Amino acid sequence: MKRLALSLLALSVSTALLAATPTTPTIDPHRLSDDVKTLSSDAFEGRGPATEGETKTVAYVIAQFKAAGVQPGGDLKNGKREWTQAVPLLQSDIAGTPQLSFTVNGKTENLTQGKEIAVRSALDGSKAVALKDAPLVFVGYGVKAPERNWDDFKGVDLKGKIAVVLINDPDFETGVGDFGGKAMTYYGRWTYKYEEAARQGAAGMLIIHETAPASYGWATVANSNTNTQFDVVRDHPSSVHTPLEAWIQRDVAVDLFKAAGLDFEALKKQAQTREFKPVVLKGETFSANYKIDSKVIVSHNIVGRIEGTKRPNETVIYSAHWDHLGIGAPDAKGDKIYNGAVDNGTGTAALIELARAFAKSPKPERSVVFLNVTAEEKGLLGSEYYASKPLYPLATTVADINMDALDPHGPARNFTISGSAKLDLLDELTATAKKWDLVYSPDPKPEAGHFFRSDHFPFAKRGVPAISFGSGNDWVDGGLAAGKAAEDEYVAKHYHQPSDEWQADWQFTGMARDLQILYTLGSDLANSDTWPNWSKDSEFRGARDATAAQRK
Repeated sequence: MKRLALSLLALSVSTALLAATPTTPTIDPHRLSDDVKTLSSDAFEGRGPATEGETKTVAYVIAQFKAAGVQPGGDLKNGKREWTQAVPLLQSDIAGTPQLSFTVNGKTENLTQGKEIAVRSALDGSKAVALKDAPLVFVGYGVKAPERNWDDFKGVDLKGKIAVVLINDPDFETGVGDFGGKAMTYYGRWTYKYEEAARQGAAGMLIIHETAPASYGWATVANSNTNTQFDVVRDHPSSVHTPLEAWIQRDVAVDLFKAAGLDFEALKKQAQTREFKPVVLKGETFSANYKIDSKVIVSHNIVGRIEGTKRPNETVIYSAHWDHLGIGAPDAKGDKIYNGAVDNGTGTAALIELARAFAKSPKPERSVVFLNVTAEEKGLLGSEYYASKPLYPLATTVADINMDALDPHGPARNFTISGSAKLDLLDELTATAKKWDLVYSPDPKPEAGHFFRSDHFPFAKRGVPAISFGSGNDWVDGGLAAGKAAEDEYVAKHYHQPSDEWQADWQFTGMARDLQILYTLGSDLANSDTWPNWSKDSEFRGARDATAAQRK
């Protein structure tokens, strides 16, 4: 009874919050719940790109957009917009079980895919990977940053060799230095490290996994890297991918260093300084042998649109990714379906509900686009494709408001965004949220690099003001303790695991209230002639200012 009373109290508080501003459209928590329940059901098979799960997801979202009353906003065909934007992708799988091993002082140590090592299927165009006794070279954090006078490679020849690197960037442990302190720079992201390995001519790269600097556990790494891999179709894929891209467990790395007469922790400290020089792991090599099944497939971004009444060529975008990991390795219970309820059934449901809200309201002066992108889990590929081949010009895109893994519980007193970017859009969001008595809390884990891990980033790096909204952790019912406990449990036990499933006790009242705020932000932008920008010292300001003439 006590639990029921608390639930009723939370519901009454939530209802009061939802009614805070009567001019804002009602956002229905039950409809949000139904959408998430459907999208994350086993019938959708984990929503993997280029699977039956994609077919079902695309059909479902289009049906909801149609019922809401928005118009198709995708590719032009015979002068008419379709509901989707075709996204050609390179799909790559390891054929069979890869043979992987270290040779340490003449003794071969076999590795099990997903256990000690997580190898991605090759995206450099290779049809097979055959490495025999490739030398190992530790290159610190794998960073080459001329603007910071930093070079972890210092002229080392990596041809035919495997680079071994730490995850995150050199400031993570100390919290001070040339890389933003605790806040991760792009140099800390695994995507950058693989790209730099290719630029350095390496045969491959092994990233050492540590939970704190990676911001997720080994299960997430294994589940994300041992299944089908995708990339946008590139003219020169080997310029950004080496044949071998993989992670290894920390304990494996520590043993390797020890066998080579090296101290892992001591070398890590050296790697946090400019003076660090590459270190060969003497007497140790890596071998790999497996074939690659690859082909070009076509996935789809789903695009709904409401055309503006006065300035239809100016666009406000709401974005979220529809994909998850599909069907993969079974967990301890034998579950193979990675349902992706929170990640990102919640964002897709939010996008649908916002489309419903806008369709019921008077048409805005600027156009509003509801962009449900594919292949976020494969490296932000759907949003990268849209941003590189936009359906509506980026120069006259007012903003991108992204939603990824929202909290399905009750309301919080605060909100956050991914990363610590400074821009007018955040100021406007903060002012809007104050109408609901919400306060902005900076990203509590800037070291996790969330700014580079969601679909607003391809827009941001091209200058479009972009944020990814994050649910608050100071819960009305339970405060910071309850909110943080729920977040920690999700990351440890459910993120990128089959257990990310819809739960009957999720209220969705906090998400409904948050969507009222995001609706108001987007509506205000769509009914104004303002152009938010990045702060003057932002690395994205220059790209935006370069297109200023197109916004006059």
